[in-house]
Amino acid sequence: MNILLVQTSFLGDTILSTPVISGLNKLYPKARIWMMTTPLSSSLVKRDPLLSGVISYDKRGKDSGLPGLIRMSRKIRKMQFAKVYSLHRSFRTSLLVRLTGIPKRTGCEDASLSFVYHEKRKRDLEEHDVIRNLSILSNESPVESFDTEMRLFAPAKEEISQNIKERMPEAGEYAVLVPGSVWKTKMWHWQGYRSIAHFLINMGIPVVLLGALSDKDVGESVAKGLDIVDLSGETSISESMYVMKNAKLSVCNDSMSLHMSSAFKVPTVAIFCATSPEFGYGPWKNRSMVVERTDLDCKPCRPHGSNVCPTGTEACMKDLSPDKVIDAIKELLKIQ
Repeated sequence: MNILLVQTSFLGDTILSTPVISGLNKLYPKARIWMMTTPLSSSLVKRDPLLSGVISYDKRGKDSGLPGLIRMSRKIRKMQFAKVYSLHRSFRTSLLVRLTGIPKRTGCEDASLSFVYHEKRKRDLEEHDVIRNLSILSNESPVESFDTEMRLFAPAKEEISQNIKERMPEAGEYAVLVPGSVWKTKMWHWQGYRSIAHFLINMGIPVVLLGALSDKDVGESVAKGLDIVDLSGETSISESMYVMKNAKLSVCNDSMSLHMSSAFKVPTVAIFCATSPEFGYGPWKNRSMVVERTDLDCKPCRPHGSNVCPTGTEACMKDLSPDKVIDAIKELLKIQ
């Protein structure tokens, strides 16, 4: 039997969905489980030994629009899936699932076009997103019966580019700072990250910066004149996984890196600016501390952040003291 798991949202959402892979394997140990993700997210799950394969859906590129949707639905039809579980709740995803003609379709109760699903599951918004995702299996077994560990499998060192291997500090000895985010209001100001880098360097802890190509400018601002390995915009998703897995500490915003740190059990200081861990996207099952302003009436302003501060003050981003982040680092690393 072939089973398809669909999650075509952001990178972090894919990581938060990975416990569903082991959940499906528990329910259907002899089934061939496939996962449909975005091209970027495919790197996060392609090494999972429980997956028979990954379908890359380039919904904003070559598979965009109605023609792309129809092409993808025909491709999936040919694979003869018996069941599909869709964690993504968009109109496009629901339409695609319906066009595949898969005979048993399970989705979320709050999905757009939810009528296309034979079975719908309610998500408890009070729970962490890992639990909300696992709830798609709740009619087949209680959520608490499943393994709630996130699943990520980093590449071997041999798969990392020579340029990066030559620049990396010793595994387990360095801290990773990730100052960027897709959403501007999730980004703690770069001067704060620079202060943290100063502190870590003075403590004898090498610092590595990670980030997307769009984070290169902020990475350069943090690293300027400091003895830092700045990999902003230089690593693939797979290489970022390798770098994060081998870190002794991660300091990051509410972003994909937070969930990657949790999956690899890296001690993490998570900085929440415009958002809040109360939305269900906080650290999960790793040693961690959350640092945020808790005295602002305007925070949180949106579940996923935005590119412009609604009040124009950027208080949650600029007025969070580096001392609070340093105190959290000291506590996690047992520094006196």
